[in-house]
Amino acid sequence: MKKEKSNDEKEKQQSEIKKVWVEYKEKQSPKARERLILNYSPLVKYVAGRLASTLPQTVDTADLISYGMFGLIDAIEKFDLSREIKFETYAMSRIKGAIIDELRAVDWVPRSVRHKAKELERTYIALENKFKRVPTDEEVAEALGISMKDLNETIKQLSHTSVVALEELWSIGSEKDEKVSLLDTIEDTTSKDPYEFLESSEVKKILAEAIEKLPYREKTVIALYYYEGLTLREIGDILGVTESRVSQLHTKAVLRLRGRLRSSRFLFSVE
Repeated sequence: MKKEKSNDEKEKQQSEIKKVWVEYKEKQSPKARERLILNYSPLVKYVAGRLASTLPQTVDTADLISYGMFGLIDAIEKFDLSREIKFETYAMSRIKGAIIDELRAVDWVPRSVRHKAKELERTYIALENKFKRVPTDEEVAEALGISMKDLNETIKQLSHTSVVALEELWSIGSEKDEKVSLLDTIEDTTSKDPYEFLESSEVKKILAEAIEKLPYREKTVIALYYYEGLTLREIGDILGVTESRVSQLHTKAVLRLRGRLRSSRFLFSVE
């Protein structure tokens, strides 16, 4: 009986939130807007917490939450109730995008680190095109003219400073609002196709193919982190490795994927 009561309460809450959404969208009620922000604010803390685990300790989680609130407000204002997408899914993408935008704005990542990331991306793709397969770490180190120890140290450094993620935004124009996230590539059957350039789903196809070519462990990390929603620590427990090692595998995987997308002319807005 207690469980049924809990389910009833949950359904009642969802019903009330739907009414608040309608009130806000139809009347632009400030009170409804405030209630939506309060209701979904835990999403900001969740996204900020996940990002914070991959960032240096010098980055304050409270700042990330502050940045993320702007993303939540933007998501509430722009969310289309007619689209068959859960608001939570839509909002988390916007929240993460807002946090990443602000982190880039303060330019907390050293230029040398960004250079190393781009150099690794280019090397991964050049070797993949040369060998027609995923290159080994030894081959990457040799191509870069560095030792395996130095390569591992570089990956470790990038994993501690990078906010790279699959939800990164692609630039489609020169203005800040001219962006498209992976979420925006999901087909909306009620829409009149405002994004004709995505009609062929080419971006999703390229990304899926790139993920399929990843080494087993890197592909597993991507699947568990983005599709199962596990933390790096939880993934480490499953794979039997440390959280730091999982972070490095994640960094390598995303560098490979970014390189593949860059080579396909779908450039990430991370310049």
